[in-house]
Amino acid sequence: MRTVSLLPAATEIVAFLGATEHLVGITHECDFPSIVASRARVTESALPHTNTPSAIDAAVRNQSNAGIALFTLHEKTIAALHPDLLLTQAVCDMCAVRESDVRALAARLQPPPNVVTLGGTNIDGIFADITAVADALGIPDEAEELLAGLRARMKRIHDVLKAERAPRPRVALIEWSAPIYMAGHWGPEQIHRAGGRDVVGTAGAHSVTIPLSTLVQADPEIVLVAPCGYSLAAAKAEAHQLLAHEDWRWLAGRQVWAIDANGLTSRPGPRVVEGLEAMARIFNPTLFSAIDPVHAERVA
Repeated sequence: MRTVSLLPAATEIVAFLGATEHLVGITHECDFPSIVASRARVTESALPHTNTPSAIDAAVRNQSNAGIALFTLHEKTIAALHPDLLLTQAVCDMCAVRESDVRALAARLQPPPNVVTLGGTNIDGIFADITAVADALGIPDEAEELLAGLRARMKRIHDVLKAERAPRPRVALIEWSAPIYMAGHWGPEQIHRAGGRDVVGTAGAHSVTIPLSTLVQADPEIVLVAPCGYSLAAAKAEAHQLLAHEDWRWLAGRQVWAIDANGLTSRPGPRVVEGLEAMARIFNPTLFSAIDPVHAERVA
């Protein structure tokens, strides 16, 4: 099954299913696992080069308001790969190629490939997407095995927290800093299952912008800085920028953690469970093993 993945999370799903031999094309953002690096890159960002959160947000809004796609599909490259299957998404047009663009492309290819759209906005939805990808690849048993393992890992966290009657710290998960976006979708659910209480985000809903005053009034004990698409190093740099700014002095005395957003919170794939486990280690460190320093780092 010659497969082109147009979403990093889809690439990771295929890999966790043990089916990387099917992948012939991936996005410019796909970086995990390393085995996929040799595949053809079939997308690129259409945004102007910039690197500050506010400038990135402005560029995204300008192109989106003008109806300009944020990502470019390399149609000739994709056609030359003769795909049988295209994997895309319908969760966020700001974060990946638009589903409508993918379906239009598929209709132009001969023969038209099958298109599978990932649309999970919570953990159960992500698990359903894993099943859908496995079914499209003809390996449903692999999905059953993978999901059984993921569910068992979540249950272990739940059982420990329940047995210890662990307190739930007040948590805020920052998905973007200028403007401030609080994580929605699966983020609040990760926090809840990890033993925390999200004080701003709404599980299953889109991420939303809020004024800084709302975040301050929510009074989180733990603040997780995980800007969408950021590595741990980039998230750490952003966290230090916030801590140095006068408007964020209210963070003094609170726990502030930088998280590998790319690996643990941004992508709706199997590693959301890894993110949940990392959060559990942050929220109740005496109940779980030490957090892996490649996942998160405390900055205050």
